[in-house]
Amino acid sequence: MATKTTEQTPNMIDTFKEFKETKHIDRTTLVSVLEESFRNVIAKIFGSDENFDVIVNPDKGDFEIYRNRIVVADGEVQDENKEIALKEAQKIEEDYEVGEEVSERVDFKKFGRRAILNLRQTLASKILELEHDNLYNRYKDRVGEIVSGEVYQVWKREVLLVDEDNNELILPKSEQIPSDQYRKGETIRAVILRVDNENNNPKIILSRTSPQFLERLLEAEVPEINDGLISIKRIARMPGERAKIAVESYDDRIDPVGACVGVRGSRVHGIVRELQNENIDVINYTANTKLFIQRALSPATVSSININEEEQKAEVYLKPEEVSLAIGRNGLNIKLASMLTGYTIDVFREISEEEEEEDIYLDEFADEIDQWVIDAIKAIGLDTAKQVLNAPREMLIEKADLEEETVDGLLKVLQAEFE
Repeated sequence: MATKTTEQTPNMIDTFKEFKETKHIDRTTLVSVLEESFRNVIAKIFGSDENFDVIVNPDKGDFEIYRNRIVVADGEVQDENKEIALKEAQKIEEDYEVGEEVSERVDFKKFGRRAILNLRQTLASKILELEHDNLYNRYKDRVGEIVSGEVYQVWKREVLLVDEDNNELILPKSEQIPSDQYRKGETIRAVILRVDNENNNPKIILSRTSPQFLERLLEAEVPEINDGLISIKRIARMPGERAKIAVESYDDRIDPVGACVGVRGSRVHGIVRELQNENIDVINYTANTKLFIQRALSPATVSSININEEEQKAEVYLKPEEVSLAIGRNGLNIKLASMLTGYTIDVFREISEEEEEEDIYLDEFADEIDQWVIDAIKAIGLDTAKQVLNAPREMLIEKADLEEETVDGLLKVLQAEFE
């Protein structure tokens, strides 16, 4: 039964040329993929492709397939794919003899609709595999670099970007600055967080909240960092809110803080805008733990510090008017200082010897305060009324794991005792 296949003959070269132009596939790979696709189909039809020659010419946009068979005596053909009877061989050329090789051109169209469809599917699969390999190889060694992408689609959980070669990049919601707003078609910058490649399906994950993003932005703005004269030692970020950066200079003539900030903040202005007005504090790094914690709590002035290196904890004492500065709005300053230094920081108000003498143990308030509340406060190391009153309200709520109303009620009872 005849099968009409002329209209379905694939112009594979044109199809692949288009892919080659957009995905930067080199000529050698182009030829190899086309040849492998043809061979896969031939092997399915004939059981083997070993005796076939496939010639692909991308420049002309055509291909040729030849089957090579050995001439055997009439009636002795055992493998029709690899052998041809003498009588049949002489129909091709009269002077063929037994033992010679016959190379005969194969018309791929005659394989029928199923073979052509199979070829298209095989080629499409190979192209997709190449596309994935190309994307993975392009980005696998670029983790930590800043890239630009055009917003293609905005979803609830992620934003899809495309780079200049139309490769897809993903910016998850968790890696977006809370105040970020994206519109289709706009260009945004982010750092490459990681490259996943599960089941040869690469995903390029970006981040705008990673400390590395801020670090790379600083490197671009401050020549002294690129020149190796200044080193970024540590970064702590609350994305879109505030960041603290510890820097160190390897040249005594260079002020690392001044170099990073620039004249009137000129070097950080652009970074602040990029990070949705994220405030940036730059401090001098030091290996002296007490001094480093003191600098990290800036703009507060610290009176004294007790360090527990084994537990990575620090008790910081300040004058009453400095406590709110140390804690910062919504506790941001003390949180960032802890992140930057690696120490859990507890802030306390200084009290005079006279005030300390008038102190009262919490257990004496058992008739006014529930025992479980007293126990929760004592569990964080506060045993007296003055110690509780001199501790920041936010710390009592967070560390003792108490409700705001409970803490406020506790403080009201204790304050009344000294009024």
